[in-house]
Amino acid sequence: MTSTVPAPVARTADGHALQAVLLDMDGTLVDTEGFWWDVEVDIFGELGHRLDESWRDVVVGGPMTRSAAFLIESTGAAIGVAELSVLLNERFEARIADAVPLMPGAERLLSELARHNVPTALVSASHRRVIDRVLRSLGPERFAISVAGDEVPRTKPHPDPYLIAAKALGAHPSRCAVVEDTATGVASAEAAGCRVVAVPSVGRIPSAPGRTVVGSLEDVDLRFLRSLITPMN
Repeated sequence: MTSTVPAPVARTADGHALQAVLLDMDGTLVDTEGFWWDVEVDIFGELGHRLDESWRDVVVGGPMTRSAAFLIESTGAAIGVAELSVLLNERFEARIADAVPLMPGAERLLSELARHNVPTALVSASHRRVIDRVLRSLGPERFAISVAGDEVPRTKPHPDPYLIAAKALGAHPSRCAVVEDTATGVASAEAAGCRVVAVPSVGRIPSAPGRTVVGSLEDVDLRFLRSLITPMN
């Protein structure tokens, strides 16, 4: 699936060019990127292997199959990708069983988007079982749709997840603002033709044309997101 050529951007009925906001989950809305790494460290420790801290930048934000395959190849652990994926999901779910810590500014931003009836999607490389559990903390009613990594033909860094979310909301990708925390997620959103706000959680993300880098979700509100989409008439 590929992105279409951006259409001329016009204002919506409410006077704004922004049609939808698409949000990543782990590390963007919820403070869980560290949880994933802790789970990976624990599992590989039980298998007799120690993970190098530098590998965090490789596995963060990506599809589970890619992360699992990389860690298996790097350590030589005697486990398959499918078996490791199941273990990772189970351990992570146990880790967040009670509550999921939200990132600073997440609650305020989600409430503002809901208050102004802005079409909003949750777009994650995590599996559906994990997303549904996290949604209990975020509030499923705040999202018109959620896209899981195990439900798309190709997950991040491919554009498919964001193209699917935009289409489901009836929005053109060029009129969608995406908030992401990893280079993998940013690559996915930009490949789809969306305007991206990067809030780095692990690893550096440089500024680039069509991309804005901020230090925290505290710096992001609806007015700011609307400013990213410039109408042509």
